[in-house]
Amino acid sequence: MESRLYNPFIAFKFDNRACFLTGESLESADEQVQVFPVWMMQAFDLEEKPFKMLDENIVTYKSLKLPCSMKVAQALEQVEERVAKAMKAGYGAVKDIPEHLLFQWIGKILYGVVFNEIQAGIRQTIASGEEMNFSQALVHKFRNLHFMLQSLVLPVEFEHVNPFRVQVFPVDNAPETFLYRDEINSLVFSIRMGDFAVIATLQDNGTNAIYHEEILNGLGQQVLHPIQFEEICARYFYSAYLFNRLPEYTYMETLDKVFIEPMPLNDWTLKPIFDDWQTKTYGQVLENFWKPWGYTLFEIIKDPENPMSFLFDENGQFRKMIDLPKV
Repeated sequence: MESRLYNPFIAFKFDNRACFLTGESLESADEQVQVFPVWMMQAFDLEEKPFKMLDENIVTYKSLKLPCSMKVAQALEQVEERVAKAMKAGYGAVKDIPEHLLFQWIGKILYGVVFNEIQAGIRQTIASGEEMNFSQALVHKFRNLHFMLQSLVLPVEFEHVNPFRVQVFPVDNAPETFLYRDEINSLVFSIRMGDFAVIATLQDNGTNAIYHEEILNGLGQQVLHPIQFEEICARYFYSAYLFNRLPEYTYMETLDKVFIEPMPLNDWTLKPIFDDWQTKTYGQVLENFWKPWGYTLFEIIKDPENPMSFLFDENGQFRKMIDLPKV
């Protein structure tokens, strides 16, 4: 049986003449969708805001687009309508969205950024006359993400455990807050807006959430100050960097459905799944996430055994009262 899963990485096809998700030929260059949702760009005045690419070029949020067939656009619109309605309603509604739908919404944004990064890389390669040099590890990750995202238009079942983990937190944000972050090398994503924030790890089989389980259990359902969420976010982005596996997945196609099953992360080397946590490196990450509050690396790791934290007090109790601006 011929595979129904489209793989653009075989021929490295990333032009605007084929649908990004299915490879279907497009009749017009106007058949496109925005990477970032229109409602979100309008709500936070993002359309002309700068978006920094990996090659240091600055584009705008509005300029990031995906070539897209009508069928895929309609499937995306159905997900978008449900997520938009929930995000406008707030934390409780977002928390109730099925995880696979949030994955599809997030995956489209993150893969959209990846698609535009690859297009920029191809243009640079053509201009320089050099051969395209692309990490095979990244091709592996992006191909898997693309296959999983095809659950938008194909009947897909994730077996045993989801390859992704999407977590929603209640956060006492300032009304105008919109903060987006991604790290496409490790496929980790965060967004903070309204009265909530989201962290997603898109290809770790939920392992980062297990790694931070003790901290997450200590939070319960507490509403976080923004600086507390940024601390959690810094921990996730750093642990995603320490995650030293390249997850493998089996794809079994039947007449009715595509089954996606994660392979075990343990390997013959018996090497731990995460590299050793280095306080100084974590402090550098946290310093970047805490920039709005001005804390320096020196302050953060003054006591290397107990780095600065706004999550818990010296007795291990959640810190409810924080007298800092909500930025």
